[in-house]
Amino acid sequence: MALINPSINFNGNAEEAFAFYQAAFGGTFTKIVRFKDLATDAFRVSEYEADKIMHIALPIGPNLLIGNDVPESMGPVNENENRSKIFISTQTLEESDRLFTALSHGGAVEVPMNQSPWGSYFGMFRDKFGIEWMIEHNPS
Repeated sequence: MALINPSINFNGNAEEAFAFYQAAFGGTFTKIVRFKDLATDAFRVSEYEADKIMHIALPIGPNLLIGNDVPESMGPVNENENRSKIFISTQTLEESDRLFTALSHGGAVEVPMNQSPWGSYFGMFRDKFGIEWMIEHNPS
């Protein structure tokens, strides 16, 4: 079965966002690559963007949450646009509540965790970085 590994673009705060996600999920980053790590004569990196994140990956179970900063030369990412949501299926109600509380901290809750009309325990929010999440526990 294929895994879905979401990749998220940020406007210079990828490292802060991933520290926040690591605090919620735990784990250790499998890779952190900064733009300065890729600098060559052909790929020049400004001093301002040298320490920005080119690639970061955080394992969450068998999946990876991947992110990067978008260089200013490529234009800004609209952090309030409707991005794809990240959908988390949990093993327990307790895990659903823990992740919902941790990840929605400082963000905007759209649907509080509750029993859904389709029979699962479900909630939805936008985190403080503008990323949209859905969390669901389906006992069946």
